Amino acid sequence: QVQLVESGGGLVQPGGSLRLSCSASGTIISNYYLEWYRQAPGKQREWVASISSGGSTTYAEFVKGRFIISRDNAKNMVYLQMNGLQPEDTAVYFCKGSTTWSNYWGQGTQVTVSS
Repeated sequence: QVQLVESGGGLVQPGGSLRLSCSASGTIISNYYLEWYRQAPGKQREWVASISSGGSTTYAEFVKGRFIISRDNAKNMVYLQMNGLQPEDTAVYFCKGSTTWSNYWGQGTQVTVSS
């Protein structure tokens, strides 16, 4: 059974940083396309960043230059380093792992940016 579990969320002041982690179990993620999404209250879930199995990264415009996605296949982990956080970044953040045949989502971790 494949499971993705996010961690690292919390409350941070504007301008602060957080590092989200997503741990995978029940599978080996080296061939997975890995992504982070987020969903703010009352809004649709939106894509944040992606990293391919080869390590190529792409970002939504609203996080470019602030967030960094990375992966550690040996640890079966994907990360999202978030810098320069702003109140509009407040959301539940989800990781997603995809193969040709399947998609898997984590349960999400709450990030709140507030003074």
